[in-house]
This record gives sequence, C-alpha cells and structure tokens, in this order.
Amino acid sequence: MDVRQGDRTAPLLVLASASPRRVALLNMLGLPFVQRPSAAEAPLPGGPVDPSTWTREQALAKARDVASTLESGLVIGADTVVVLDGHVFGKPRDREHAAWMLARLSGRRHEVTTGVAVVDAASGRAEVGDTTTRVWMRELTPAEIDAYIATGEPMDKAGAYAIQGLGATLVPRIEGCYFNVVGLPLSLLADLLARFGIPVLHLYRREVQA
Repeated sequence: MDVRQGDRTAPLLVLASASPRRVALLNMLGLPFVQRPSAAEAPLPGGPVDPSTWTREQALAKARDVASTLESGLVIGADTVVVLDGHVFGKPRDREHAAWMLARLSGRRHEVTTGVAVVDAASGRAEVGDTTTRVWMRELTPAEIDAYIATGEPMDKAGAYAIQGLGATLVPRIEGCYFNVVGLPLSLLADLLARFGIPVLHLYRREVQA
C-alpha cells in the first residue's frame, strides 16, 4: 500500500495507537496515515524497571501486532510512561489511583519516556528509539488534585496528567522534548522514518493547514 504525494510515492503509514493525542500530532505534521490501534498491551511491572527498555519493547510489540495483519506499509507503535524514583506510572486505574499518582508527583521532578517503533510490514524490518524528558510539577493541594481529577482529563493519561490540556497549569518547567510528554516525540519519529527513506518534510500536506 502506497500513498502518492506530489511526485513522490511513499509507503502507507499506519498508527498502531488509539491515542487521540498521537493522531493529532501526526495530523499536525501533515502526514498521510491510517489508524489501526494495537491490542498488544502488557501490564506494567510491579517493581522498578528500565523505562528505555520497557517502552521500546512495548512500542515494538504494538507495531508488530498491527504489522502482522498487513501486507505492506510502515507501522508506528509508541508507548509512554512516567517515571518517579525508578517506579513506572502508567494510566490510572480509577480516580483514587489518579489522586495517588498526582500526590506523589506533586512538588517533584519526574521523567517521561516514550519508546517509538516503526516496522515495515512487508519485510519485518524494525527501527526503534526512545526519548526522555524531565518534568517539574508544582506543589498541589488536595483540593487542586480533586478538582483536576473531576475534569476527567487525567483518566487516560500516563502519570494522570495531560501537559497539552489543563495539566499545563501543573507544570512550570520541562527539560527536553515537549511532544514526548504529549505522547509522541516528533523529532525521533522523523529520524526513524528517515531510516526507511521517508522524508517527513517532503510528505507535508499543505491542505491540513488553515
């Protein structure tokens, strides 16, 4: 499956994620793609884990899961975790779990790591990488935590906050890639696609811009 872009023909890009944030970021780049969420989702380990290894493995598993159903195309998988004191925070199970996460992140610096994998469905070739961003969260009062959770925003986000939404009011400073904290480090993705001969800038669709 290929997509024609001007005088270039590029393999179809397939996003193996249900995340609306990742969809929005790919649309922002003007990349032609289709969305086919992966069913591969491993439970987080109970103890300390290396976030680079974990997110790379999960991103690759998601990309391969979808690639196995296709004859061709480049499949993009991603996995994002929040790490504090060596412990990985995924998405909260419920409101109480979200409150627990936010209380521990309050007033602390943590890291956000995203692993990204691109798999060629035809050949099985894979390119994988990861990016880590340091994030400082301000001190939160119990009332602020309750009010933020009441918005519903934290419930499907790693670490129970969304830096691109109301969660931006909780974060005075970051060090590293902003888009990594949102869920898809675009510079890393562009590098991985370039390894397959896909020049992101040349695939830009002007019609996506207002």
